Amino acid sequence: MNQLVAQIEQYKKEMEATQVSNKEALEAFRIKYLGTKGLVKSIMGEMKNVPADQKKEAGQLLNEFKIFTETFFETLSQSVETDDTTNSDTIDTSLPGQPFALGSRHPISIVHNKIVSIFQRLGFSVAEGPEIEDDWHNFTALNLPENHPARDMQDTFYISQNPDWLLRTHTSSVQIREMAKKELPLRIICPGRVYRNETISARAHCFFNQVEGLYIAENVSFADLKQTLYFFVKEMFGENVKVRFRPSYFPFTEPSAEMDISCLICSGEGCSVCKRTGWVEILGCGMVHPSVLDNCGIDSKKYTGFAFGMGIERITMLTYQVKDLRLFSENDVRFLQQFTQAL
Repeated sequence: MNQLVAQIEQYKKEMEATQVSNKEALEAFRIKYLGTKGLVKSIMGEMKNVPADQKKEAGQLLNEFKIFTETFFETLSQSVETDDTTNSDTIDTSLPGQPFALGSRHPISIVHNKIVSIFQRLGFSVAEGPEIEDDWHNFTALNLPENHPARDMQDTFYISQNPDWLLRTHTSSVQIREMAKKELPLRIICPGRVYRNETISARAHCFFNQVEGLYIAENVSFADLKQTLYFFVKEMFGENVKVRFRPSYFPFTEPSAEMDISCLICSGEGCSVCKRTGWVEILGCGMVHPSVLDNCGIDSKKYTGFAFGMGIERITMLTYQVKDLRLFSENDVRFLQQFTQAL
């Protein structure tokens, strides 16, 4: 028994004198004292040599030694972990912090927000509608009855299960929904994504974004339309941009026109975007056709109105002088990072 006590005291002194400075030394300590063939396991085996009348006292002594060893190991473990986290080679507190990468708004979103802001200052409110639309709202109510040749102007994505349903080809369908409410006077803009079955190129895509506008009240004239669009162009592109109107045809407006501005990419000298003409068409417009008003239950003899529509991609191309429309939907980070400061 005395020999067992002396051996335990010797092991304690050896442990207290042990220097553990890293995880490798800590693991070596554990194996030596607490491993399956360690000293604690070995000395516990000495119980078989202790006389029967001393086994109780010896058992308590050995248990206390085992607890002492485990506690000592935990203290060493915490010391090593603390040293690792404060190691000057791992963290240099004199260095600047890691910068966070800045995100950026998409250029389409930037221009969309600016267009909406300009028309809101003129009293227009924003109206939205579904992207999956029925034939009535997308075509028929807009003076495009079935088999009308003008339907071929817009190659349409139809829902195969039901040919009366389709992906909207313009946000004019939202105008129809708002006019059907008969809450006049009506002054709205309708931004949103539209879909057309077109060949993808630098100037066209099978999906794009539009903003359409509508104003219906008593005594609305074409002069009101022109002044509204003049204001928009000056606010969007600056005072020096040139504007011209050309007669055109749209089934849902009469008279109809297209509005061009001087090309901002080539300053009117001619480039691929303006087809070497120095002019770029940015929107179509006109006075709302009386049949469209009647289809929505509005008295066309009492009320008149104007409508216009533009592609946001076209406006964005001119604003940032981007020559390929496909860049807006390819999600190339190198392209999008140019707009970080726009946040």
